[in-house]
Amino acid sequence: MQSIPVDTTRLGVLRCAVAPEPKMSGFETKEVKTDRDGNTIYTVAVMVRQDGRRVSVIEISVTGEPKGVVEGAEVRVTGLEAFSWAMGDRHGISFRAAAITPAPAAAPAGKAGGA
Repeated sequence: MQSIPVDTTRLGVLRCAVAPEPKMSGFETKEVKTDRDGNTIYTVAVMVRQDGRRVSVIEISVTGEPKGVVEGAEVRVTGLEAFSWAMGDRHGISFRAAAITPAPAAAPAGKAGGA
């Protein structure tokens, strides 16, 4: 499966739609998915809104729990990659990132430095 790097600067504002949850490898077994080193893989639903377009929600997998990422907060996604997949008649695109972190808070409008 070939990975395709995604330029997150072209995606507009990214917000957490659903807080990080451990990814399940089987719904029946409730087994938590891990990477080769035994680290838990988490899934974060992220809202993407480009200028002039509707909101889309993508689920991004990331190794290790993203600290400080909460629903509704703006996030920064590092090292985002897309993968196409097919299983029988089903197909789609999966997303994986190196990290998902809270975006730095913007300075309040109208506040200039110094007095």
